[in-house]
Amino acid sequence: MRVFRGRGPTVDADREASRTLLEVAADGERAVRVWTPHRQVAFGRRDRRRDGYDSAHSTADERGFPPVERDVGGRAVAYDGETTVAFARAEPIADFRRGTGERYERLASDLEVGLASLPGLERDRLAHDEPEDAFCPGTHSLSTAGPNGRLRKVAGIAQRVRQNGAITAGILLVDGREELVGVLEAVYDALAIPFDPDSVGTVATARGPSNPDVVRQKVEDALVGDAEPTVEPVGALLEESTGQD
Repeated sequence: MRVFRGRGPTVDADREASRTLLEVAADGERAVRVWTPHRQVAFGRRDRRRDGYDSAHSTADERGFPPVERDVGGRAVAYDGETTVAFARAEPIADFRRGTGERYERLASDLEVGLASLPGLERDRLAHDEPEDAFCPGTHSLSTAGPNGRLRKVAGIAQRVRQNGAITAGILLVDGREELVGVLEAVYDALAIPFDPDSVGTVATARGPSNPDVVRQKVEDALVGDAEPTVEPVGALLEESTGQD
């Protein structure tokens, strides 16, 4: 399995590297990437159809989170550029009409295994569920029990499928909860979408480590599983992307 580490030099280059993962899968190879993306708010396609999108776009920018538009996933998500981790697993497929649910469940389970291996984060505090009015609401999320017993979302998962390959990916909040809540609350308010600030969790607030490098390694190990990894810098993906043009 090819394992890519690091992030691209710019937001656009980093996103291009992630898109190239799907090409790797379509060519018959499996790949994993777990990294810390640049600081940004990534809006989904449905966000762009909202009347308040322009205002939300400006709001993110004013708060120091450059706004971008992504191809997969649902509503807006925020990366602080330091502690927010992204993860992706790409794999070849024989039939794009089958296996979507199984890939979601497999990645969610592997992510849970990785998080449960972190010091201080007990597995019984994790749930394949999400609270009401969470950021980027979806049916494939991972949450932890908050201080009041209520669920707090720490990870969301999305999937993109093409003829011969699929990429299942997501976002994991490790630390920086206060700042992330602030920008998400402002953005969702501008979009006029219900959002509960208390629904946001992080690995750190769930008693896990706040060091994104520690979390990144555990998640990478879990997503690779029993496969033999071949580690490459993210620049290798960018070179492959250039070669496809």
